[in-house]
Amino acid sequence: MGIVINLDVVMAQRKKGLTELAQEVDITMANLSVLKNNKAKAIRFSTLEALCKALQCQPGDILAYQEEETE
Repeated sequence: MGIVINLDVVMAQRKKGLTELAQEVDITMANLSVLKNNKAKAIRFSTLEALCKALQCQPGDILAYQEEETE
């Protein structure tokens, strides 16, 4: 998939841990871990909004498009 989730980078920049962010956003640590490790297939806008609010960032700080390599 061409969408990359940079949540781990933004969390490190803001010095927010997984547990703290999960509580602030009201999401399970398992689901947050899936997002953080770039394994998610989808994200709800409400979750994205909550993440942006908690991390004081824009959606573009968390999500990026990266063209897939073709063989």
